[in-house]
Amino acid sequence: MNIDMTKGRPMETMLRFAVPMILGNLLQQCYNIADTLIVGRVLGPNVLAAVGSSFTLMTFLTSILLGLCMGSGTLFSIRYGERDETELKRAIWASFVMILSLTVVLNVLSFVFLDQIQIFLQVPDEVWTDMRCYLAVIFCGIPATFLYNYFASLLRAVGNSVVPLVFLAVSAAVNIALDLLFVVGLGFGAASAASATVIAQYLSGAGIFLYSWMRVPYLKMKKQERHITFRCVRELAGFSVLTCVQQSVMNLGILLVQGIVNSFGPAVMAAFAAAVKIDAFAYMPVQDFGNAFSTYIAQNYGAKQTKRIKDGLKGAVFASVLFCLAVSALVCIFAEQLMCLFVEETESAIIAEGVRYLRIEGVFYWGIGCLFLLYGLYRALGRPGMSVVLTVISLGTRVLLARVLSQIPAVGVAGIWWAVPVGWVLADAVGFALIKMGRAENTVL
Repeated sequence: MNIDMTKGRPMETMLRFAVPMILGNLLQQCYNIADTLIVGRVLGPNVLAAVGSSFTLMTFLTSILLGLCMGSGTLFSIRYGERDETELKRAIWASFVMILSLTVVLNVLSFVFLDQIQIFLQVPDEVWTDMRCYLAVIFCGIPATFLYNYFASLLRAVGNSVVPLVFLAVSAAVNIALDLLFVVGLGFGAASAASATVIAQYLSGAGIFLYSWMRVPYLKMKKQERHITFRCVRELAGFSVLTCVQQSVMNLGILLVQGIVNSFGPAVMAAFAAAVKIDAFAYMPVQDFGNAFSTYIAQNYGAKQTKRIKDGLKGAVFASVLFCLAVSALVCIFAEQLMCLFVEETESAIIAEGVRYLRIEGVFYWGIGCLFLLYGLYRALGRPGMSVVLTVISLGTRVLLARVLSQIPAVGVAGIWWAVPVGWVLADAVGFALIKMGRAENTVL
């Protein structure tokens, strides 16, 4: 079940590893879409706006943990490629203790500052009551998010992308079933949708932890392998902290954009909530392919397979752009029908705004596809700081342009939508320019 990515044809190896990850996250997005669809259809636009804004906030909070887990996973992949079992075990133990500690702190702070969220995100009063109820429940699932992402990163680092898919599939199915039971069957409100999510999160988190404990030999450690050294912490920090910063900055930018969107009222909030779910579903495969590509690069970097790194980069860019162009065409053509899945056809203003968003973003999916590859490449080569730089360029441009353009009466909300692809393309230009410079210097790039 584990895939050694230092052998075999580069694209074939990456795709074999990426497909289970893609399927898993497509299932996750199916749940997110089902959740949004059920809430929007059954509970109405205001609750849809509340859950949509909550989702953006939770994405930001969990991105901190996800970034740390992804960064640790990169180091795990390098140690696995080097066949250094002792150092791999030390890295696993140290990262688990560090990220678990941060999870506890993050969970406490999320409840302490719950009521300040309305001001920070400029949430209208008519939306805040439902949003607060939803958040008070959904925050309880943060520890489960840590468990799933940590052990999924560990399994993927050693070439196993199938088991995380299985647990995610079970979680998504349970989530949808409980949503239907709580919201449709029993007629409960927004908090019940959050309860369904939290129950499913703990199911997948506890399940993947137990599987890993029983089946992954690297978790069976001697006392000296559980000794946390400064060298190990420094290495983990070099990968994890900067990857965490990159993920956090990326989602903080999205959160700041959410605040700008919220200032335009519940109708635009509802349109954004639905369109973002469609957006995420559309480009999720290239995001997961970027993560698989990162594992491929990290294992080959550890094994000093420079030619495989270069060959893998060429093939990955071609495949990612080709996929994005196909998805772009589908989203642009069927934008209105996709919005009508979430919103009643009578809500014409919400549908029109969502369609405008999707057609602007959709044309530029190739930009975000290439950006995910660049994030994965620099992270795997031990240069996560470059991923942070590219994220700052992308999201900084997005937030700045969104604020400026949305204040121009003739542009309005459309300015927020146009700011996104401009940020993608600018970051891509910088990332690929640095790769060319690296080649000229005869580096691994």
